[in-house]
Amino acid sequence: MIRPAIPVDEVTRIGTLRSLDILDTAPEERFDRLTRLAKRMFSVPIALVSLIDTNRQWFKSCVGLSVTETSREVSFCGHAILSDDILLIPDAMLDERFHDNPLVVDDPRIRFYAGCPLKALDGSRLGTLCLIDVEPRVFGPDDLHLLRDLARMAEQELAAVQLAAIDELTQLSNRRGFLARAEHALSLSRRLGTPASLLFLDMDRFKDINDRFGHAEGDRALRSFSAALTTTFRDSDVVGRLGGDEFVVLLINASTQACAEALARLQHAVNEQNRAGERGYELLFSAGQLAYDPSRHPSIDGLLQEADALMYQGKRDRRTAA
Repeated sequence: MIRPAIPVDEVTRIGTLRSLDILDTAPEERFDRLTRLAKRMFSVPIALVSLIDTNRQWFKSCVGLSVTETSREVSFCGHAILSDDILLIPDAMLDERFHDNPLVVDDPRIRFYAGCPLKALDGSRLGTLCLIDVEPRVFGPDDLHLLRDLARMAEQELAAVQLAAIDELTQLSNRRGFLARAEHALSLSRRLGTPASLLFLDMDRFKDINDRFGHAEGDRALRSFSAALTTTFRDSDVVGRLGGDEFVVLLINASTQACAEALARLQHAVNEQNRAGERGYELLFSAGQLAYDPSRHPSIDGLLQEADALMYQGKRDRRTAA
């Protein structure tokens, strides 16, 4: 048996998957109807919508199997997400990757497999829509085309889930999406023993912008600040808009010094926007910076509360000094 390789974008891929907050959720008719349709159209005993988590494949929808997950290392779908192409295995007993796989040798005794990768909006391959048979079979070009059409329908449903985790105005993660991605990132940080830091950011005088220039200009200010965040921080950092004028960034594998330097770069980017002078106002913000301590912060919630308090203390100190 050959275990599936890890995709090159694994960190981003898992972050996107966790941001959907879909793992271990109840069955949903919008996915179940697709697996029922696939089972009937292709006359296979098993059809799945499978999502590849860190160490397992979990079935969002499953017809023909009594289990809801298997380990990732024995999964066919773990191989399928390594490419955009459909993974087609006409006879698993004749394939060196799978001939001695426990899922082939023992129940459910897979012989035929066809899995089409399911992509998220950011291009991450999260899992597959797959067909399984206990007998070898031929799968022609028309079959491949039809399976891909069904997979696109499954992708549309995943996109709807993903959009529920994205802030429509700024295209950053919303609170729901940020919390899911941040919990995964902190779990990874604990496991690897790497540092992490949180920045809690609040736009100053944002209400004044809305009052003086209107809500459309307020939206423009939010988008401008979001653009500065996106260009300043790394792809591996988790950036989100919690709501209103509050933003947050979780920096993974970043020391306190690295976090302070990133904050300075953000200030520089905002200053550059302000120098343009085209708005009639300046973008201003307050920040609370906090190093992650696993012994004090068992979850992202505690980290957020403490960083929020630090941000508001700094805001009050500046007002007092003024």
